[in-house]
Amino acid sequence: MKIRFPIVKSIGSIFLLVCSFNAPKAQMTNKNWQALDPSSDKVLGISLQKAYDYLSSKNKKATPIIVAVLDSGIDTAHEDLKNILWTNTKEIPGNGIDDDKNGYIDDVHGWNFLGGKNGQSVKRAPDERSRIYHKYKAKFLNPLLDTNTLSASDKVIYATWKKTETELNYSDEEKDQLKYVEMLSSAFKKHDKVLKQEMNVVSYNREALTKFIPTSITGKEAKLGLLSLHRLMQLDENELNTFTIAQMDEYIEGKNVAFGAKEKLPNDERSLIVRDNYYNFSDAFYGNNDVMGPTPNHGTHVSGIIAASRDNATGIEGVADAVKIMMVRVVPDGDEYDKDVALAIKYAVDNGAKVINMSFGKAYSPEKYWVDSAVAYAEQKDVLLVHSAGNENNNLDSTTVYPNGYLAPFKKTATNFITVGASSDPLITEASIAADFSNYGKQNVDLFAPGVKIYSTLPGGNTYGNQDGTSMAAPIVTGVAALLRTYYPSLTANQVKTILEKTVFTPTTTAPCLQPGSSSIAVQFNTLSKTGGIVNAYNAVVLANSMGNQ
Repeated sequence: MKIRFPIVKSIGSIFLLVCSFNAPKAQMTNKNWQALDPSSDKVLGISLQKAYDYLSSKNKKATPIIVAVLDSGIDTAHEDLKNILWTNTKEIPGNGIDDDKNGYIDDVHGWNFLGGKNGQSVKRAPDERSRIYHKYKAKFLNPLLDTNTLSASDKVIYATWKKTETELNYSDEEKDQLKYVEMLSSAFKKHDKVLKQEMNVVSYNREALTKFIPTSITGKEAKLGLLSLHRLMQLDENELNTFTIAQMDEYIEGKNVAFGAKEKLPNDERSLIVRDNYYNFSDAFYGNNDVMGPTPNHGTHVSGIIAASRDNATGIEGVADAVKIMMVRVVPDGDEYDKDVALAIKYAVDNGAKVINMSFGKAYSPEKYWVDSAVAYAEQKDVLLVHSAGNENNNLDSTTVYPNGYLAPFKKTATNFITVGASSDPLITEASIAADFSNYGKQNVDLFAPGVKIYSTLPGGNTYGNQDGTSMAAPIVTGVAALLRTYYPSLTANQVKTILEKTVFTPTTTAPCLQPGSSSIAVQFNTLSKTGGIVNAYNAVVLANSMGNQ
């Protein structure tokens, strides 16, 4: 799983600059900048209110739909999400019976394919690279192996295995980077402990820290030290101390596991908890109904972007106003499993989802044919899939990420699959309107959407915060797609995709844009994706309305 957290972005910047501070960024104070209009607001948002105003002027009424979010879990008690959860009315909650006979007991708000029958849930999983390496290690790590005698299929597997073997050799520089992050974490926690005692609070953000006046020398030193770390790490002003520490801990734990993965496969919680026959796709009815799981941060944030209640005068407003969110938990800390993803797509389709958001990805997909078949199934059932491009600043025309829209078993490209890169605005990142982390590709990324400093729901009942990533850009596109399918319900998935692509907003050629991952290579934004633009809700509904005024 390649989920982008603010701390990861900060760590990446620290690696590049070692101990120097980053150049100051322009400031965007509007927490809903991604919804603004490029013309009237002079911000590269998606013209959302303008779209709703247009729909109102046409007296359009929404027909509610289900949007499935394949992710890490969701806070079902969140004030901005509890009223937009999909509820399976065919199930009687808590009776332990599969009332609707779909194979999943008490699946009231969705399903957890990372769960066990005893109620436990998988938190962490090895990355796919490590899983592949250890699966074939005994077979291929043999000094007497003659690769010329391998079958054609084994030669393909061997080539993949050799690639994983090479990639599991981490450099001294990468290990030094981890040590540096561990030092940052230690310093952060040291200052944090002092400040929590003096402020008499458990959590606080930079605004509260800035206003706080310490009375002791130790407190003054801790405040100065922590504010310096905030600047160095480019932490968002609303980010809570507890969130930052949790993200650093997760990053450090993940790296330590990865560095030892070549010698020993990290603990595979899935095999211990889920206990299905993984390589038997017919063994499909496993898991449990705990759609929150142990790590709901990412899925909660994604769900809020799509559909947080727009009529409760609380928190934020999601993109779509007539959506029920079905959570299908398939994303652990680590790489998701192909079988889970494939079954999750099928589950979502069979239970009525019209759009599926997939904000995850990985570099290897050994059972891609399962996922491809599920994508083809969704295509046949007229369901749109929206996928995040990834956060490795790679050109996807030369580097493959999974899942993707090419259906290898069928030798075709799916017509219902959208890949989304992340955009920004000069008021946030002065040098570029393309997010520095975003994957891109003129052939294999369809369009971009805002993915920097996106404010949305977080676990905690009434908690919100900013996150960065193509994981945030994809749900914005999902929200616009859902908007089209609710107000123009006769549109097909393919028509929705076509409308989204034809109606992007294309920034001027003079807009500042750097090639993602570079601090000096200037490019034209329209070269980074197939459409060359940013999703635009207003343009989309206008075109949808012109197609027969459905």
